[in-house]
Amino acid sequence: MPMLTVRNVPDEVHRALRMRAAEHGRSTEAEVREILERAVKSEQRVRMGDALAALGQRAGLTNDDFAVFDTQRDKAPAEPMKFE
Repeated sequence: MPMLTVRNVPDEVHRALRMRAAEHGRSTEAEVREILERAVKSEQRVRMGDALAALGQRAGLTNDDFAVFDTQRDKAPAEPMKFE
């Protein structure tokens, strides 16, 4: 698992992290991992699939609008690339 080192953390920030970790019954290191995970895996982040679905709904698109692609799509299996 990758390691991360954070240098020059102000004393008051480190102290606050230690206190927060104690409140949650975790080590300071575990608390920092939890904070980082919540920050990057926020439920408020935009997910590409959700954004595209919302865009289609706002435009009033239905599954029938995409049926034309099934008639035009090449149904032949894809050929693997050759590196010769």
